[in-house]
Order: sequence, then structure tokens, then C-alpha cells
Amino acid sequence: MSVVLVGLDHRNAPLELLEQVAISDHDLSKVITDLRGYANFSELVVLSTCLRTEIYAVVERFHDAVAEITDALASHAQLSPSSLGTSLTIAYDYDVATHLFSVAAGLESSVPGETEVLGQVRRAHERALEDQVSGPVLNELFRAAVHAGKRVRTETPISRGSTSFAHASVALAAEHFGGSFQGLRVAIIGAGDLGSGVIETLSTLSASLVPESIVVVNRTKERAQDLVERLVLDGVDLSTADLTAFPEVLEGVDVVITAIELEDHLITTELVQSRTKPLLVVDLGMPRNADPAIREIGAISVLDVGDLGRKVKATHEHRRDEIEAASRIVNDEVHRYRDVARARGAAPVIAGLRRRFDEQRVAELERRRSEFSDLDQEQWERVSALTRSMYAKTLHEPTIVVRDTAGTPKGERLVEALRALFGI
Repeated sequence: MSVVLVGLDHRNAPLELLEQVAISDHDLSKVITDLRGYANFSELVVLSTCLRTEIYAVVERFHDAVAEITDALASHAQLSPSSLGTSLTIAYDYDVATHLFSVAAGLESSVPGETEVLGQVRRAHERALEDQVSGPVLNELFRAAVHAGKRVRTETPISRGSTSFAHASVALAAEHFGGSFQGLRVAIIGAGDLGSGVIETLSTLSASLVPESIVVVNRTKERAQDLVERLVLDGVDLSTADLTAFPEVLEGVDVVITAIELEDHLITTELVQSRTKPLLVVDLGMPRNADPAIREIGAISVLDVGDLGRKVKATHEHRRDEIEAASRIVNDEVHRYRDVARARGAAPVIAGLRRRFDEQRVAELERRRSEFSDLDQEQWERVSALTRSMYAKTLHEPTIVVRDTAGTPKGERLVEALRALFGI
């Protein structure tokens, strides 16, 4: 059995392709069901965020798994498998751990050290547990990844400052207006983790920078109301609305920040084509909440996750030392995970092999005991100890090799051979 990762992320795939491949909560069950239809898979975790869609799996055959996951992603996106080719990220065995730990630490994000991704990794694993598709191998991998992500954020300053998509989006939007939201009316669409982060970031602005008004729009108005009640913004008009009222809300605002999961575009050309007053759209949705065609409308300015990533990357070169410190922690955690995984992988097989030899030794002694009836109890125990010593010496070298190669392709082949040969 091997661990494999196949997916797409912002480093290798264009935003348009990431948008097509993104797996919503609504579609997740179908994708999992399709993959479980292959006998090759024994465990699965699907991680889909605004800038990555990745499938982690425990499989029998690596190359078949890559092809099957690629087919599943292409089918979901209604594309041909070949159209994903050069954009795919593929990793195998311990390279999977290195990649996932780096993702959890925020080192693979557009915003280095961003905080949202750690929760996304944890929730992806929790969802797999709920769907009963994650098992002992991926459970250990994802728990270790979350631990690595937490350690990076505790022991390095990488998560301080503008290190979340929410924080960075607010900063970029403010920059569009010269650094301040003063006198502006802002709408935030979505009260999930990302929308909540945007709201909380706005609440940290100084009095001279805050908007004139903020309206929070969500599918359930109660959730939006809960968030607004936690805000402390003197002099800001706060209100809420449900999603059905969005067209009316849009007419009265200068800035709209969308962070909601929808199958169709929320902001269409029909909705804004007659607008004459300037509107800034900050689209954090994936798939995108705004039709890309609205960029052609003169009164509309659009910033999406691609723009955000490029801007943040250009302004975070000074964080090189923090990134290097975080990378050292990730490497340390990967080595620790490998050592633990190797020990756990080898121990049951070694114990089973010793147990099988000992059972056969005892059975053979008992079967032939009548032939040595002239031996007293002490002599018989010496014979038993001798036979035990003989099989222990016979197994010593093989068990050392199995233990030392555990977790490697060679070690896996040896383990499978021992299981097949001795019925362990």
C-alpha cells in the first residue's frame, strides 16, 4: 500500500482551471463515491480550498491511482483528462507528507503563513472521518500535518501581520481607495470562515479608516446577525440581509467583498451593466462569485484571488527569514513523522513473524515430546530455550532489514512478501 497525492494548486494551474476543478461541499460526496468505485483505493481525503484541489489516497497501485484520480477530477470539471496534464501536482509516499505539512504551515499559500489553510486541512480530514473514508494511514498523516502547522505558527512570526486572505483582501481593497474606507459603504457576502475574517479585520481598523456602513449578507440572516453583534465599530452603521436581498444591497454600496460558495455567479453582467457609480468587487469565492466579464464594464473594478495572490507575493519578499524558519520546522516534523510511521509499519509485521515462528516451534516440540520422555523438566526447558534461540538468530537479520527499510518502497515490498509467505 502507498500514499499518493494528485491535485492542482495556484503554483501550477491557472485560476480558470482551479475554478473548474474546485469541489464544493455539494459535489464532494459524488467525487468520493466515484473514487471509491475503484478497488485501488482504501483511504481518501479531499482538500479543496480557494486555490487548491487535492486528493490524498492510500492505494494499491501508484500509476493506476494517478490515472483514476485524474479521471475523477476531469469528469467533475467536465474536462478531458489530458487538459489537466501539465497542471497536476503529483506526490508519492513521504513526498506527500512534505507537501501536506508545507500546506498546513501556509508555505504553499499565496499569502505566506496564512491562517485559514490550517483549519481547511483539519476540516478536510474531519469530513473524511465523517464519510468513513479516512483510515489509520491518512489519520496519522493529517494529524501530524495539523501539528506541524500549529508548531510553525507558535514558534515563528510567519503568521503575524497580513497573513490571511481575509486580512490581505481588506488591505488591498483599502489600497484601491488610497488606504482608507472612510465615507464608503461596504457589503460583505458570506458569513463563513473567510467572511468572518474579513469582518474581524475591518473591526481592527482605526476610526479614521473605517467605512461609513457595513452590511453583512448571508444565506441565513441569523448567522450574519451573530457576526455583526460581535463587532465593535463606533460610528459605523451596521446591518444584515439575507442573500435574496443582494441585488438591492448591491445598488447602495461602493465595495462588495464576496466569500461564499455558490454554483452560479452571484454578480452577473446583467446585474451591474447599467451601473454608473464606481464599484469595487473583491471576489474571494472559488468558484468565483463574480462573472469575469464584469471587468469590461467601465464603472466596475475587480480584484479576485489571483490578483490578491500576485499582490501579496510581491510585498512579502522581506519575510524570507520567517519562511526559512518555518521550513526548518516542517522538515523536522516530516522526519519525525517518517520515524514514527516506519516504526509502526514494521512492528506489527515483525511481531507477527516472531509469533508465527514461536507457534510452530511450540507445536512441533509438543508433537514430538513423547520421543524425549527420558528428559526431566529442567532438561526439557533447556531444549525449548535452545530452539527459541535458534529461530531468534534466524530471524534477527531479516527483522533488522525490515525495520530499517520500513516506510520505503523496498520496505513495503518486503512487508508484503512476509505477509504473503507466512500468512501474517
